[in-house]
Amino acid sequence: MSNIQSVSYQLVSLNIGIKTRMENGKQDFYSAIYKHPVPGSTYLSKTGFVGDEQADQVHHGGVDKAVCVFNYLAYPDYETFLEQTLKPGAFGENITVSGCNEQDIHIGDILKLGESTVQVSQPRVPCFKLGVKYNCKELPLQFQTTGITGYYFRVLEEGHVSAEDELVLTSRESGSVSVMEANRIMHHSKQDIQAIERLLSVDTLADSWKSTLNKRLAKLIST
Repeated sequence: MSNIQSVSYQLVSLNIGIKTRMENGKQDFYSAIYKHPVPGSTYLSKTGFVGDEQADQVHHGGVDKAVCVFNYLAYPDYETFLEQTLKPGAFGENITVSGCNEQDIHIGDILKLGESTVQVSQPRVPCFKLGVKYNCKELPLQFQTTGITGYYFRVLEEGHVSAEDELVLTSRESGSVSVMEANRIMHHSKQDIQAIERLLSVDTLADSWKSTLNKRLAKLIST
C-alpha cells in the first residue's frame, strides 16, 4: 500500500431507501432503488447504512457492496440522455459526491468518510431496475457502454456519516486499476487475457468479480 497526496471531495447527499414494489410489464418485484437524502448523521456498519434496505441481497448489499457511490458531476449527461432533471440519489446510490469519478478512483483505494474508513471494492454493475425506474430499457446499457457506472465501498471501520462530510482519499495500492479500466476489462475486453490477469492481480477486488473473471480466464486459456 502506498500513500498518496490526500484528495477530498464534497458529499452532495447521503441517501437511503426501503423496499418498494415495482412493475415491469407483467412482472412485479421489490427494489430499494428509490433512495432519498437524509438529514443529520447516519451510522455506517460493515453491511451498509442503518435504515437502508436491499430487496435482492444476492446482487446488492453485503460486505463488498456496503455503500454505492455515484458522481453528481455525471448527472448532466444522464439528464440529457433521459431528457429529465435528476435529483441526488437518482440512481439508487447511497452517496452522491461531487467529483471522485470512475477515472479518478481505483480499486483498493482507501478513503475517510465521516467517522468511517472505506475501500473501493468494485464498479457498480447496472441492472434492469434502473431501466424500469426511468421507463428506459436502454439505460443499463448506457451505463455499461460509457463506464460511468458508480462503484461500491466495503467498510473497514464503522462510524457515523453525514452529507456535510467530505470523502477523503488517503491511500492507493501500487499497480491498482481504475474503476473505469475495470469496467472496460469486464464489459468490453472480454478476450484480453493480459488485462484480465492484471485486474485479478488486485487483491482487494470484490470476490464476485474475481469469480467471474477467473471463470472467463480459465475458458480463454483452455480454448
